Amino acid sequence: MPESLRSIRRPAAGGAPAFDLGYVRAGPREATPVLVIPGGPGLASVLPYRGLRRWAASGGLDLVMIEHRGVGRSRHDLDGRPLPPEAMRITAVLDDIVAVLDAEGIDRAVIVGSSYGSYLAMAFGVRHPERVASMLLDSALQSTRDIGFERARLRELFWDADDDMARGVRRLIAGGVTPRVVLDIVRAAYELGGADLVHPLLRHRPGLTWRALGAYATRDSGLPRIPGIYEFDLVGTIAFRELGYAGTPDGHPLDPALTYLPLAPGFPAFEREPYDLVAAVGAFAFPLVVLSGDRDLRTPPAIAERVAASAPDATLVRIRNGHSALDTHPLALLNAIRRLVRGQQTRLPADEAALDRLPRKGLSASFPGLLLHVAHLDALLRRRVLPRRARSGDGVADASPGRRGATGGQAEGKVVAPRSRPRGGGHDGRESEG
Repeated sequence: MPESLRSIRRPAAGGAPAFDLGYVRAGPREATPVLVIPGGPGLASVLPYRGLRRWAASGGLDLVMIEHRGVGRSRHDLDGRPLPPEAMRITAVLDDIVAVLDAEGIDRAVIVGSSYGSYLAMAFGVRHPERVASMLLDSALQSTRDIGFERARLRELFWDADDDMARGVRRLIAGGVTPRVVLDIVRAAYELGGADLVHPLLRHRPGLTWRALGAYATRDSGLPRIPGIYEFDLVGTIAFRELGYAGTPDGHPLDPALTYLPLAPGFPAFEREPYDLVAAVGAFAFPLVVLSGDRDLRTPPAIAERVAASAPDATLVRIRNGHSALDTHPLALLNAIRRLVRGQQTRLPADEAALDRLPRKGLSASFPGLLLHVAHLDALLRRRVLPRRARSGDGVADASPGRRGATGGQAEGKVVAPRSRPRGGGHDGRESEG
């Protein structure tokens, strides 16, 4: 069945105006519908994931994606004004999900959430457990208190270790590069490409690769917005007011609490989380799959392990990946979803190696390879073009922004993905069927 783009009218409530909520549904109506919730908050659903829905439909999945209130097609009230902060509450987002399921005649769905979307998925399981057939959490985000897991993993890798990577990071900071910028860029590089992508950043002054990762990963006082793709300016209210994105720095190096701190003055102060999800998952009566990347530094594997240990019917799946398989390894995610739809989720741990071998599709998935090419080109240009004097101090201690201008096999079954290049995702994808 072709993709269907629809909208429903959401009524005025809680001081927020009425608006039209956009959503999209694609794929055959033969299996249990799957609701996929992207991360952010701020990632749109309609435009960025057209390729994903095409691959999912070719594999027999009935996929529903909702344009988060405050983003893309759900951004404005009926008079064309941006939705106000009063409209931005997690409970309101959960009610949006129910409204879409009702509009589509879906009694129960497989709920899939990635990163921030995984918080919404678990919260939906608390608020509306009768609507959940099963659930998959990709890069599980469970509590503001989990920043301790982030700090521990980041410092273990990049500060306390006695290896070239940690020594290089320490030299960057000693050389005058802003610690927050170092953290954002090195963390992104490691999640996207592992140590192979981090090391070129540490051997030279900030260059093309550094700037590309800076544009991708760093936050300053400006509000990031790519219309219809990523729009944080309105939904950031949820991030700060209910999820504590303006964390409290602990005064030690490489603190992830600093990442969003430059944006904090533009948003409400943290009030409280709407749910205690750490405790709540213990009451989940539906099957749960927890998908975790071994290089995930924003929601480290320790969180996924705790979720899987707490839920009564949980399957932990570990893959070689960074943060958010939805964005960086979508075919692995789709195959894990298919197992869950078929009630075969307990077979997923045996599929881990096969999931790793699936091709990586989509823009974010191709970014690491592009960055490695840029790093190689950057190194060649330095050797061939820069004068001897500029190369003489090639150590990372010279990487000061003030001096250099820097800112900062296959799974079981046949292959079912399309052979032609889909128009939406921009990549063709071969997705094996589990």
